Amino acid sequence: MPDVIVNVQHLSKSFGDLEVIQDVSFSVERGQVLGIIGPSGSGKSTLMRCINQLETVSGGTIEICGDVLVRDGVYADKKLLRTIGLKSGLVFQNFNLFPHFNVLRNITEAQTVVLGRSKPDAEVKARELLAQMGLSEKENSYPCELSGGQQQRVSIARALALNPQILFFDEPTSALDPELTGEILKVIRDLAEKKMTMVVVTHEMSFARDLCDHIIFMAGGVIVEQGNADSVINHPQNERTKAFLSRF
Repeated sequence: MPDVIVNVQHLSKSFGDLEVIQDVSFSVERGQVLGIIGPSGSGKSTLMRCINQLETVSGGTIEICGDVLVRDGVYADKKLLRTIGLKSGLVFQNFNLFPHFNVLRNITEAQTVVLGRSKPDAEVKARELLAQMGLSEKENSYPCELSGGQQQRVSIARALALNPQILFFDEPTSALDPELTGEILKVIRDLAEKKMTMVVVTHEMSFARDLCDHIIFMAGGVIVEQGNADSVINHPQNERTKAFLSRF
């Protein structure tokens, strides 16, 4: 049996009368990279937020590493929700770094507060990740002193510092100038080579095609088409998918 990290079944989410996710089902296996593509307003970011407990679902089931986060709209108790939350990390579009902390503290803070690591151990971990991101010389800098690409690499390091089983990226390059996009895509490629399980919402179609094992195309809150990356990107079957991809 495959090692399923994320299992989403019949997920729905409404804001008042507006249904933004309708009957969405998919799974992600360990080591797999899932790409989610689609037009703005299709529900991609809301889906990320539901899985990462930043939005409450209206119905359906989410399991993370075999633990039930929510089943048929009913959530687990707070203790289990916290345990499940530590198994996933989310990298936001706009970095969400603490502006009043330097880079090192941005990466150590959650380790000490959430995981209870000692400050020396947290700093060792942070420096390992900064080296991995090519940012060792920036540990004493503040976010305002960094480029957008550097800030995003710090946010990725911060997410990795908690040792998540899966990493979610919500359009990680959308806030970056085109010349900075490549450095973030390289980081994600490096993580994929290390078999990090990832879900990436992206508008970078060539990146999605080349990196992702599986692609989901969403529109209007539903999964319109899904399959392996080459099939969906290069040989889409649905007319809605074809129309979307024709713009790239």
